[in-house]
Amino acid sequence: MNTRRRFSPEFKSQAVALLDAGKPPSEIAEDLEIGTGLLYRWRRTLSQQTQFGSGAQRAGGEENEADELRRLRRENATLQLENDILKKAAVILGTKPQPKRAR
Repeated sequence: MNTRRRFSPEFKSQAVALLDAGKPPSEIAEDLEIGTGLLYRWRRTLSQQTQFGSGAQRAGGEENEADELRRLRRENATLQLENDILKKAAVILGTKPQPKRAR
């Protein structure tokens, strides 16, 4: 059974860095047990991603701004909904602020 291997973005970028550093492609491919065509495809893909910006590789764990904005908007909507529910519950229950106790 021939299973398809998957490589992390970090692995791909490190392999391309070796290629860009001048190491022979056949040597890199042999060391990493991949084809030279795959190595060149990774380099082409990485160079296209850096040209177009938003689709580029991200540093480890770093969110791009659009993703962060979407996450913050979702979080804001959730918090507003929870706040509205609490306000309605307070009105329904008729809660009054508790008097401060003297210490």
